[in-house]
Amino acid sequence: MVKPKQQNEAGGAEQRRLQMVDIARLAGVSVSTVSRALNGSELVNAETRQRVAELARSLNYSINFGARNLRLQENKTVAVVVPYDAKSRQHISDPFFLSIVGSIADALTDRGYDMLLSRVDAEHLDLASHWFDSGKAIGLVLIGQWRHHDQLNEMAARKLPLVVWGGEMPQQLYCSVGGDNVLGGTLATRHLLQLGRRRIAFVGDAQLPEVWLRRQGYCQALREAGVDIDPSLELPAPFEPGVASGVLRDFCAARRDFDAVVCCSDVLALLTIQALRAAGRRVPDDVAVIGYDDMPLAAYCDPPLTTVHQPVAEAGAELVEALLGQLRGERAGLRTMPVYLKLRASAPAAPG
Repeated sequence: MVKPKQQNEAGGAEQRRLQMVDIARLAGVSVSTVSRALNGSELVNAETRQRVAELARSLNYSINFGARNLRLQENKTVAVVVPYDAKSRQHISDPFFLSIVGSIADALTDRGYDMLLSRVDAEHLDLASHWFDSGKAIGLVLIGQWRHHDQLNEMAARKLPLVVWGGEMPQQLYCSVGGDNVLGGTLATRHLLQLGRRRIAFVGDAQLPEVWLRRQGYCQALREAGVDIDPSLELPAPFEPGVASGVLRDFCAARRDFDAVVCCSDVLALLTIQALRAAGRRVPDDVAVIGYDDMPLAAYCDPPLTTVHQPVAEAGAELVEALLGQLRGERAGLRTMPVYLKLRASAPAAPG
């Protein structure tokens, strides 16, 4: 049963939210800008802060000082945001997400911080700033750049304490921590070339920054070996298994002119092996397969998966330290972590 006090608090919060919407509409700014202005944030220029304050007074707006004072107290909460693709609905139970979120949680706990886990639409990464603007978190860690590197740059330009798991991109303003994606793509492709494979497919959506970088490594290795890059062997499969499995089945059923595959995740590699078997092809005899990430499941599938090892266990500490460095006033730099190829039976070592 909801007590009267709780009802009053809920009603007051809803009234404040409605008032903020009115203020934003009259001021011609976003609700988040109104929130920052009312909290005295210097990210909003003085003229806008004054205009918002005058409108708030005219509407008898009651500022929620409890939320505003959270940052003035000893707030020890970091928001960890895992974006989702509204089309594919990739679930947070994806092995990579679980591993890196666990790594971040351990690193925060070791340093005496709490974690607030959240999701935002990958088309609107800037919504993640709500946790900082509202005072509920002192900084943000985003898992992945998705397709909106520009929105991350805008958040960094506002001086939000922000660290992103991802690859180094041109004109990048925000701090990122990630594996060496170009090297990972290169190592995987070079190994397949050393096995004598020449028709090497690439599976992954290169519109995503990390996949784009892995594709660069794939292309670099092919060029080094004098092998033509065949765009028809590139399959832009999403990471979400329910969508990717059908795409891979169709591809493997229709094409028999490739002898190896570089996949941009271990899950995609396992789905590729299933699709190849359904098409009557053997791994690695007919087609060698390499994954990416080196999740624990990679060692126990059939056949065990050769994969690019990412330092996920160490990533949490790097991401947290980069964020805490920003909070100490240090310059936010880029951190690229080493990767290596873990050889197993799906693409074994070259003989001799």
